[in-house]
Amino acid sequence: MERLSLWLQWLTLLSASLLLGFALQYFHVPAALLLGPMIIGVLMGLSGATLRIDKRLFILAQAILGCMIAQSLSPSILQPLIDDWPVVIVVLLLTLAASGLSGFLLVRFSSLPGATGAWGSSPGGASAMVAMAGDYGADVRLVAFMQYLRVLFVATAAAVVARIGLGDSAHSAASLEWFPALDLRFVGTLAVALGGAWLGQRFRIPSGALLLPALFGATLHASGTMTLQVPEWLLALAYALIGWSVGLRFTKAIFMLALRTLPQMVLSIIGLMLLCGGMAWMLTRLLHVDLLTAYLATSPGGLDTVAIIAAGSRVDIAFVMAMQTLRLFTILLTGPAMARFISRYAHT
Repeated sequence: MERLSLWLQWLTLLSASLLLGFALQYFHVPAALLLGPMIIGVLMGLSGATLRIDKRLFILAQAILGCMIAQSLSPSILQPLIDDWPVVIVVLLLTLAASGLSGFLLVRFSSLPGATGAWGSSPGGASAMVAMAGDYGADVRLVAFMQYLRVLFVATAAAVVARIGLGDSAHSAASLEWFPALDLRFVGTLAVALGGAWLGQRFRIPSGALLLPALFGATLHASGTMTLQVPEWLLALAYALIGWSVGLRFTKAIFMLALRTLPQMVLSIIGLMLLCGGMAWMLTRLLHVDLLTAYLATSPGGLDTVAIIAAGSRVDIAFVMAMQTLRLFTILLTGPAMARFISRYAHT
């Protein structure tokens, strides 16, 4: 693949992603336009493709996704956390414990350094974990590989669970209006996306490029100030950019570096997914939420990928986003201490 010219690699990436993405959508697979480009990106990355998605495009794609989420949210996003705070706190603590146990066992039974195993196992926003890992002595390459390998596993599993939950009632590609007439709402949406993304980067807010447009847009939407307009073609482009950004990170060089500990990584990811799945089942017994909502709320994947799957499914997206956002910020606060603990005790 590396022998192909850059424009041929782009042509291959675009055409193969379109084919797979729309094939998955034809069979009503949730998040098809994310999974298709992500899978093609993985295959091309492992085949030696030299393509990379500019970080600014990835940030902009997250901002567009934030505007899409805003259409389903309101400032009452905090209400689910307030109403059921004892259960939310218990689930949050159990998730942190499961994450810590996963990282501890991974480091204990592999040759990974403690800090690398800890940050690679943290179920927060993948991009935020990678950004912070280098500041605490971790191998950023391996952390990125572990984080995005888990995102790939979780996104696929969540899409399968959503497909089972939706059955044949999933959205059909034919029911979507791909190119609606654009008006001033579209201009306002772009302003919210660009402004939120810039502020998120300016003040280094973790996942701020997604969270700030979502919060700003939800406030404008709920107050009646402005209705956002996010056309399907723009969403599809954002999904593809996020999928490619994740998939193309799976380069052959990093894969060979991680090969010695790949079985332990996969077991660690599956174990963490099963533990979070158990907590999802517990949530359905304690709260009035369906299994798919609970599964997405507790899934240890990236905030953006979970949001895409949630938006394409009939779930309580406010509850999902509230739980995922709370966990992200909690892990950002506790991650350094957990990494130090695992580094100190896992190899003893």
